[in-house]
Amino acid sequence: MEEVLEEYVGRLAPSPTGALHLGNARTFMVAWLRARSLGGKVVMRIEDLDHPRDKPGAASQALDDLRWLGFDWDEEFTQSRRRAIYRAALDRLAAAGLCYPCVCSRRDVEAAQGAPHSGEQLFYPGVCRDRFASWADAAAAMAPRTPCWRFRTPPDAKVEFADAFAGKFSQDVAATLGDFPLARDPDGAGYTLAVVVDDAAMGVTEVVRGDDLLPATPAQILLQRALGLPTPRYCHVPLVVGQDGRRLAKRHGDTRIASFRQAGWPPEKVVGMLAASCGWCAECESMPLQELIGRFTLATMPHSPFVFKMP
Repeated sequence: MEEVLEEYVGRLAPSPTGALHLGNARTFMVAWLRARSLGGKVVMRIEDLDHPRDKPGAASQALDDLRWLGFDWDEEFTQSRRRAIYRAALDRLAAAGLCYPCVCSRRDVEAAQGAPHSGEQLFYPGVCRDRFASWADAAAAMAPRTPCWRFRTPPDAKVEFADAFAGKFSQDVAATLGDFPLARDPDGAGYTLAVVVDDAAMGVTEVVRGDDLLPATPAQILLQRALGLPTPRYCHVPLVVGQDGRRLAKRHGDTRIASFRQAGWPPEKVVGMLAASCGWCAECESMPLQELIGRFTLATMPHSPFVFKMP
């Protein structure tokens, strides 16, 4: 067992934008086992701030599927009930001159791409940095739409950190992302602001998640520093992909956990299949989640994505 000098606190953070599938379950399994193998706590956090894509009933279904697989957790939070906390953090940034209202549309930002961008995060060159004296001025200029808030990224914004699985990672946030978005409106926190505030408030000591979010981490570290919050450790692990090399989606068949349940699979069979992909048990071996605590190690996990074939 790895020695730690503080209580380990990890988190599971499903988003109710769709059903829990094998890719989600594998990443959550790594996060849960990492925490339990170190004798730590697990926080469950429903990240339900992506309103246009949130699906009714998806959050409760995800929790039910996770319990069926053998997961448990020590605390539970829902982001949509924490808006006042995010608003307070945004107010602090605005008072310090560290963020500003922006009226550029996504089309405007896409048209301004003169620098590389990371994944779905578009580079923003700061067009609105000094354009408006106040939020009210920006809102009036953008009516009937609402401005968004952007972080004022400093020019010397190169961030480096050592990821527990992916290794050393560095990014010049100013050159790669520019002034990244924080909120759709004063009461509508975006992903970056919400997770930074929540990880600190919930005492998370390490964030274990898919490596598709590795490029988003430096911006989060910048925001932690701006808010005077601690930076947790990070551990980004490979995703599950289809035979075409793309992340799991409907085109790869029905990989929802609910579908395996309905087909009569016992949870141990699903867990064993995912554990085998990490080197913790033999292929075709059924394995209860709890029994994997003593077998867990990052050392056996492949650094390449797990290519899933429908059984």
